[in-house]
Amino acid sequence: MNKLRFLTAGESHGKGLSGILEGIPAGLSLSSEDIDRELKRRQAGYGRGGRMRIESDRAEIISGVRWGKTIGSPISLLIENKDWKNWEQGMSSETEHEGSIDAVTRPRPGHADLSGALKYDHKDIRNILERSSARETAMRVALGAIAKKFLSEFGINIGSYVIRIGSVKISNFKFQISNLEGIFKKAEDSPVKCPDEEASKKMMALIDTASKNGDTLGGIFEVVATGIPAGLGSHIQWDKRLDGRLAQALMGIQAIKGVEIGTGFEMSERFGSEVMDEIFYSPPPSPSPLEGERREGGHFGFYRETNHAGGIEGGMTNGMPIVIRAAMKPIPTLRKALRSVDIITKEPFEAAYERSDTCAVPAAAVIGEAMTALVIADALIEKFGGDSMKETKRNVAGYLEHLKNF
Repeated sequence: MNKLRFLTAGESHGKGLSGILEGIPAGLSLSSEDIDRELKRRQAGYGRGGRMRIESDRAEIISGVRWGKTIGSPISLLIENKDWKNWEQGMSSETEHEGSIDAVTRPRPGHADLSGALKYDHKDIRNILERSSARETAMRVALGAIAKKFLSEFGINIGSYVIRIGSVKISNFKFQISNLEGIFKKAEDSPVKCPDEEASKKMMALIDTASKNGDTLGGIFEVVATGIPAGLGSHIQWDKRLDGRLAQALMGIQAIKGVEIGTGFEMSERFGSEVMDEIFYSPPPSPSPLEGERREGGHFGFYRETNHAGGIEGGMTNGMPIVIRAAMKPIPTLRKALRSVDIITKEPFEAAYERSDTCAVPAAAVIGEAMTALVIADALIEKFGGDSMKETKRNVAGYLEHLKNF
């Protein structure tokens, strides 16, 4: 069975981040610019910290691409950490540099610090915080950029926007697929990635207040994927359900504490008759949607007029846009230090401060896009296979023709 899988490696202040993506068919056009464009989006956003002024991420393609096209072998990437020059001894792999910087012994509340130190038997918490840092997500965005490029070959597009930061949220907002491109553009033009200009101003003011007080803010972002045919994922086993795979992928992003698909938690407050997406039918368009316009509500004859399910029913896509919403907690690294206990002396201290952001919700939305792309690309490759892009496209085209004549 064809499968897309990936791994990342690297520490926040180490030499760099590396990643391997296996399963992309041969023949996909790919350049460093395709990847760097997404990395730049991750670094943007009102409320980011000093690290973004140090790093200007660029991905080097180490393997899997020749003369601008994938060759079917694993794709490996490298992103260098420009701050490495300040940490060459402190993060060295050589024993001669041991003790060159002080150990971190004060765990920060809300981080992996204490749990990781206990689990891996470390007396220096830096061994935990370096890898658990959200710096690692730069590589996930880089690998996700490849997945997005792959999906675009099949008319599948993924975007995101912020709908809430702290107590400020968009009011009376509901996206329409016919205007989705405009919504994404407005979000990209906003410093906080919010398509509502008035809400954006209020969000920025709230971030300013938090920064002044040495505090941080979380929020909620929404990821939308369009152009997806019905039938990705499966109902037959719990780990094959696409909604479960997507939820895990987004929950795996640092600081994400809640994920919902479609109307999500709101559905639990309403009657079933209000939240089930009724099914309708009209003759499919001609020519085939593979070449022509995709219609709102589905690709073919069956369609919905609502999308409370967020594009997934029974663990499978139903042809509607996939809509995922994720809640990010406030970043736990605060200049307003929280109380903690030294793991060596057991004495109370104020938690150690590592350079951090005031608000990273806009960046988290871009990471959410990347993780969504990786999961959907995996599901598409899982269903249609293909060792080359030509083969995968033939398989997809045949399936779409089958759906058209169903």
